[in-house]
Amino acid sequence: MILLAVKSYAWLLTGSQAIFSDAAESIVNVVAAAFALRVLSWAGQPADREHPFGHGKIEFFSAAFEGGLVVAAALAILWQATDALIDGSKPQQLDIGLMLTFGAGLANGALGWLLVRHGRKHQSAAIEADGHHVLSDFVTSLGVVIGLLTVYVTGVWWLDPAIAALMGLWLLRTGWRLVRTSVGALLDEEDPGFVQRLVTMLQPHVRDGFIRIHQLRAIRAGRFHHVSAHLVVPEFWPVSRAHAAADQLAAKVLAEFEGDIDFHTDPCERKFCAACDLADCPVRAAAFRGRPPLTVEEVVAPDPASHVPGG
Repeated sequence: MILLAVKSYAWLLTGSQAIFSDAAESIVNVVAAAFALRVLSWAGQPADREHPFGHGKIEFFSAAFEGGLVVAAALAILWQATDALIDGSKPQQLDIGLMLTFGAGLANGALGWLLVRHGRKHQSAAIEADGHHVLSDFVTSLGVVIGLLTVYVTGVWWLDPAIAALMGLWLLRTGWRLVRTSVGALLDEEDPGFVQRLVTMLQPHVRDGFIRIHQLRAIRAGRFHHVSAHLVVPEFWPVSRAHAAADQLAAKVLAEFEGDIDFHTDPCERKFCAACDLADCPVRAAAFRGRPPLTVEEVVAPDPASHVPGG
């Protein structure tokens, strides 16, 4: 609120469209932060009967809402800048306006860096989105200061609305990226980075009866991940042994992230003998030739028959 007041005062004092663009983004910051605060209290609630996967996905609604606000602010800035170019409005008292904008911009940069760091540490989409937006506010403030210094030195007034228009286009891009990322998460779009991380965690365990892994699915709800996968195990293992081994593996993987894992066990049906190192297998149909490393393509494949390594 203090930063918003400072930028608003600088705009009223100077009439600068570039400073208006900076102040408009700060308004979005305040509204988005208030919304994100309410969302985080809801997202932290545990899973219940109506929401068996928890409430974490509401964070993506918050991020999409913030992206929409950024887009709206960008369009308002572009409209105002175009109007100023047509009317020939000239900024006043740029020396004071520059100092106020630069000081507020530095404060925004520090705040944005802290928010992004905190959001990534706690895997909070809402906090990280807010942090990226505050950082974009710092970038626009820096651009505004550099541009207005040029206006102050040269006296070329039309650079002021031109700078505002550039800031509007920058914000339009930032808002679109926030909306696009959030919608993808709400639609359970695959997170390649997390899937690769899972493959890396599972790789050391593909031995001693865990033959291969396929049909892996992972969705994210806030800071929680929900994972399911099929484990190929020896066909002669009793159900109790297969389930106990799968539970042990799930516990090891869950030590690396917050969420839950549902492992389903599939019998090998002698299709994976060449990749199975189980020494005491009584039904082996082919000699063990080696364990190929897991790949993302293999673990997400729905049909293991078409992805038999070494076959």
